[in-house]
Amino acid sequence: MSTPLSRFEAHCDAGKAPWDIDKPQPIFTAVADQVTGPVLDVGCGTGEHALFFASRGLQVTGIDFVEEAIRRARAKAAERRLSVEFLVKDALTLGDLGKRFASAIDCGLFHVFSDDDRRGYVQGLTQVVEPGGLLFLASFSDEEPGTDGPRRVSRQELYDTFVDDWEVESIQPIQFEVNPGTDYTYSEGGPKGWLMIARRKK
Repeated sequence: MSTPLSRFEAHCDAGKAPWDIDKPQPIFTAVADQVTGPVLDVGCGTGEHALFFASRGLQVTGIDFVEEAIRRARAKAAERRLSVEFLVKDALTLGDLGKRFASAIDCGLFHVFSDDDRRGYVQGLTQVVEPGGLLFLASFSDEEPGTDGPRRVSRQELYDTFVDDWEVESIQPIQFEVNPGTDYTYSEGGPKGWLMIARRKK
């Protein structure tokens, strides 16, 4: 049976994953002025978002459970002469980091989790994001037709999952840019998603 880890590892072994576009997603560059450090990039992949925010002078930690993705992220950081802490780590054990962050970003991680894992993930985010800190989360949307790609997420699911310790400030429709070489079929202009901005309650 294929696991999320084995699927992500297979994408890395094959070369570029569909979401690996050699630059940050425009949806994150558009909100960059709202992101303050220190920043946690959860499920950072090969590091484009972490490196982007580091290039803006922010202290950034990026985590991913795929070792090859972290290896590539570290190589990019060295090549670009940027300082980012990249760690091989499971996003379901965020509480073990022993750090607090003013901002957290999640580009395409939340939607891979089961319902139970979602709850554990949000509990971990609550532990590591400072009260008053912001979470910027981009996920696949239930408005994306077909079955290619990850699990779809509804706007209401986002509200319901972050109801306790977070205040959802906005959920806006977006479209992801994807690697043009992908075999998946998506909506014209890229798969549809949501960008949620939520604030950790004080």
